[in-house]
Amino acid sequence: MWLFDHVQLAEKKSIMKNTLKVERAKLDWTQQQLADKVGVSRQTINSIEAERYVPSTVLALKIAKAFKTTVNDIFILERGD
Repeated sequence: MWLFDHVQLAEKKSIMKNTLKVERAKLDWTQQQLADKVGVSRQTINSIEAERYVPSTVLALKIAKAFKTTVNDIFILERGD
């Protein structure tokens, strides 16, 4: 029974998608330029874009502010399959 419950929990895990690359392209910004604006490394921006890293609330707010938009316009929470 425990294994079944564990599998069901894993299936309900949420996935954070983002539109960072699209937003950067609209402004013709490099990863480094965005990183400099929000005070992180280029590698952090790369990891967020590749969806390997979910930013902190503070970083998500800084990114949204840099793009003059909302966190919800950049980060999308999706349910996993």
